[in-house]
Amino acid sequence: MKKILKFALVTLLALATFTGCSTKKVGGGTLVVYSPNSDSEITNILEYFGTKYDIEIQLQSMGTGEVVSKLTAEKANPQADVMFGGVNQGTWENNKDLFQAYTSKNDKKLPEGYRNKTGFYTNYLLSGSNLLVNTDLEKALGITIKGYADLLNPLLKGKIASADPTSSSSAWAQLTNILLVEGGYDNAKAWDYVKSLMVNLNGKLTSGSSAVYKGVSAGEYVVGLTYEDPSVSLLESGAKNLRVVYPSEGAVWLPSASAIVTGAKNLDNAKLFMDFLDSDECQKIIGGLTNRPANTSIPNTNTFLQPFSSIKIAFEDIAYTATNKKTMQAKWSTLWAEVNKK
Repeated sequence: MKKILKFALVTLLALATFTGCSTKKVGGGTLVVYSPNSDSEITNILEYFGTKYDIEIQLQSMGTGEVVSKLTAEKANPQADVMFGGVNQGTWENNKDLFQAYTSKNDKKLPEGYRNKTGFYTNYLLSGSNLLVNTDLEKALGITIKGYADLLNPLLKGKIASADPTSSSSAWAQLTNILLVEGGYDNAKAWDYVKSLMVNLNGKLTSGSSAVYKGVSAGEYVVGLTYEDPSVSLLESGAKNLRVVYPSEGAVWLPSASAIVTGAKNLDNAKLFMDFLDSDECQKIIGGLTNRPANTSIPNTNTFLQPFSSIKIAFEDIAYTATNKKTMQAKWSTLWAEVNKK
């Protein structure tokens, strides 16, 4: 549903006084944004940006796959200026005509591995894969979930939430994370694990990424394959019956990016937004949220985030998974159909 977002300038002035940041406006006008991002990112990054620069933000929220489909359908007459979040190398590799070249003025502030090497999209935060556990239901089953191996427990059959990795970016990240830590992207044993997990899903896939963590929180599922931002947000909002589990086999953090849409009608504001995302100001905002800044020199200040030092971290071959995304998704679809044939 379309939302028009514009905060009162007095809010910005109060915040600017506290942080010491500039309130200079560059141009006003409008920025049309399509985004799969959480409310936290929308409020603290996008809406803040709109207020700071007196820009009217016109937002349409939808899943990553829906954004790409909508942008594709609108190619002849682009309606959006920016895809905020949901962009990565795979998204760009498979949809190069949807995005316009631009490199943020602050790109060089990021670590080498997170810089804009394609010239098309701006990495601004790190998104991690995790399991979200409903501790009440876990306790009732008499089990303790520590990683992917535990998801094959027969007691969890039909009680695991997962979205479809062919349409959900978080589910795709979970699939590549699983394959990596279970032996490798082309490893037969890793795909055997995926097939076994499918059996335990018992034919159920959620309607999208948000339905995973919402379903676990509501007690519809014992555990969900999800990502860090909404999981930690639930803890931050006071949930007492949820636990964030970083798989003992290893958890991957991937850079999340935004990009300018080809044919953007509000191009100057779109470029300004890309510059803002990698600015120290925005990176410090992210450091206090339920994400991790792409500029790793800026610390997290959210106490609900576990430090990297307490987590086994796995490192994805981003170029490989981007290049082979369609092939891997097709293999997943074939296995899903095989497991669920009647």
